[in-house]
Amino acid sequence: MNATSPTVPAASAPRTELPVIDLSQARAADGSFNADFLDQLRDAAHHVGFFQLVGFGAGKHQAQELLDTVAAFFKRPLEERLELDNRLTSTFRGYTRLGAERTQGRADSREQVDFGPARAPFEEVPAGQEYLRLQGGNLFPPAFPELEEKAMAWAALMSSVGAELLAALLAAIGLPEDHFAAAFERAPMWMGKLVHYVGGEAVPGAGTQGVGAHADYGFVTLLLQDAVGGLEVQPHGQLEWIDVPPIPGALVVNLGEMLEVATDGYLMATIHRVTAPPAGVDRYSVPFFWAPRLDAVVEAVELPAAYAADARGVSDDPNNPLLSVYGANMLKGFLRAHPEVAARHYPELVG
Repeated sequence: MNATSPTVPAASAPRTELPVIDLSQARAADGSFNADFLDQLRDAAHHVGFFQLVGFGAGKHQAQELLDTVAAFFKRPLEERLELDNRLTSTFRGYTRLGAERTQGRADSREQVDFGPARAPFEEVPAGQEYLRLQGGNLFPPAFPELEEKAMAWAALMSSVGAELLAALLAAIGLPEDHFAAAFERAPMWMGKLVHYVGGEAVPGAGTQGVGAHADYGFVTLLLQDAVGGLEVQPHGQLEWIDVPPIPGALVVNLGEMLEVATDGYLMATIHRVTAPPAGVDRYSVPFFWAPRLDAVVEAVELPAAYAADARGVSDDPNNPLLSVYGANMLKGFLRAHPEVAARHYPELVG
């Protein structure tokens, strides 16, 4: 059943670690959400915006096998990776070279493969809806088919986990768990990344930045990280950064800007960053972003009074305005992060 008022007291002291939440305890025998689970989830989503998730239904070795496969791919010849160069397509999918992605205008010390739902591109894209060009196919290595096989199997699992967590988050703030169902109908535009952080100061000018401080622009992010670590988060109004040590078999979950916009800041899109590993050490991770259709318009929800009174408002950054159309918000982020792809495929948008 939906919660109607918070039972977890507001946290005034800075948080020093992320809550750990067990998704297998989410629902009662009758299918409704357990009140204790919703209390834990609400506290984490409102006060931290991040938590670690266990009990989410992965196969016994599925997560480690995926990480091992990702590591094996990035050990293959660079020429093979470059055959998947993301500059080949307007979807921003495929292989991003080391240092080619930027956060806050600064190169990140990572290389990666981006992928998403494989769909035929739109034949025509109206002016003003350039974000529809993000729909298309994937670029996976033909000579290493296990990468696509394991990545897409993981994406299927993460889609179900993302949908369940979004339903629970809505229930936790007193809304019907299917409130955003229409936005996800037919063609949710989830996105996955297979990421390799390179140890040491491998990229000129990057320093120790694995990925710079940022907030995600979707709904729910589900991160599988290896044992190396390096992720840090900074909740709203808190100067201290929280280190996120890896928990074997757990996902790190955070919320995106779309939920912050919809709830007037009651649910928090928290700033986070990754420090590159030391020289000689490689870090692998697989973030997954559960998100709606490209043309979905995310409107403000009507929060129950108990939560509306505690909503902090949406982050106001004139250099990063939050947009209500999901695809427009997504494309805005890609254009900034991948300037070479943007210049080649979207010159009219980047001048």
